[in-house]
Amino acid sequence: MNPLHLFLPCAAGVEGFLADEVYAITGYSGHDLMVGRGGVHVRGTWRDAMLLNLHSRLAQRVLIQLSQTLYRSENDLYRAASEVAWEIWFSTRETFKIETTAQHSPLTSLNFAALRVKDAIADRFRAKNQDQRPSVETRHPDVRVHLHLTTDEATIYIDTSGEALFKRGWREDKGDAPLKETLAAAMIAATGWDPHGDDPQPLYDPCCGSGTVVIEAAQIARRIPAGILRRFAFEKLVPFQKHVWEAMLDEAEAQILPESPVGIYGSDISFRMVDFSQNNAERAGVADTIELRGGDALQRMPPCERPGILLLNPPYGERIAAAGSAGRNSQERMDMVERAGRETAQTEDGVEFFSELASHWKKNYSGWSAFMLTPDLKLPGKMRLKESRRTPMWNGPIECRLFRFDMIKGAVKPRRAGQEDGGSVQA
Repeated sequence: MNPLHLFLPCAAGVEGFLADEVYAITGYSGHDLMVGRGGVHVRGTWRDAMLLNLHSRLAQRVLIQLSQTLYRSENDLYRAASEVAWEIWFSTRETFKIETTAQHSPLTSLNFAALRVKDAIADRFRAKNQDQRPSVETRHPDVRVHLHLTTDEATIYIDTSGEALFKRGWREDKGDAPLKETLAAAMIAATGWDPHGDDPQPLYDPCCGSGTVVIEAAQIARRIPAGILRRFAFEKLVPFQKHVWEAMLDEAEAQILPESPVGIYGSDISFRMVDFSQNNAERAGVADTIELRGGDALQRMPPCERPGILLLNPPYGERIAAAGSAGRNSQERMDMVERAGRETAQTEDGVEFFSELASHWKKNYSGWSAFMLTPDLKLPGKMRLKESRRTPMWNGPIECRLFRFDMIKGAVKPRRAGQEDGGSVQA
């Protein structure tokens, strides 16, 4: 098969980290690996497509570009799709679905655009298979065809992943609005944490919820592939060879380490969420790798003697009350926890919580680096700390920042009269 043009979409802000990951997986660089808007372009092979599905933690999907052309109307889309040799990718036995996205497309109906592409695929199969054609299945198709429209350009892809790659296959227990596995992996990548380096640091999430961050970290530390537990759409495409895939899986499994080179820790004030984390960790094969405990974020002491990395998606609104509620009686605390859970929507500003959390960290976490993902650009002011780095990162449609705070022992300076919440004071 000729070289393929692969496109790996990812969350905005993650493109550079994804390019580094693709280089580590495939070895491609230069013109064979290009960072684009919202993803990474790779000039690779069918084997690379399988390899990236198995190992990538940051990509949302692995798409193969089949057509790119200028268009002005739906008839142009029909013509472009008709020229694709669909029969070399799937057969009349597979079901398929068209998924359409657009940026400033002049077309009035994306549904009609998808219909014309569907008609072109069906008509091509009829012409080549004695009037037989594959069926459309909108809920659980064997094959997903992606149509992306810009102002004047139409690109058609075939999806080798199937379900989005953040669906690793291990998370069944979760709270409301859980952090996606791909975003948790991007947070880890942005910290520069390397469990296999010369001097690996421990990692701790003190508001771990259902365990997404620590489970991703544990699999990275153990070299467990992100997709080892799931199936992929490429298994139903014509180029798929089962023996090649099984050999790839065997090779990946042979690289898995029996234990982590460094400590990985998680805690949450909700014991229900700690149970969820434990159940998810067991399914992910890392239950013995992570030390999970219940505990108030405002009272939890360091889980190990050596300073390391604090990494969390901090709580807001009722999540703040659930994450750290020192001073309340036990029943009040647990009522809040059970009402709010760990992963409810981010709402109130939580100045008091973040101020207390910063004080706790400054007093007890000297030498640690704290990384916090939040849509709140005023967070440093609420913590009365000066960030050493801020990394733009998107959580779906929500623009966020991953703030880094380096903990130096000492009290947080009190807010001066008239100081705005958004200001930063070096502690």
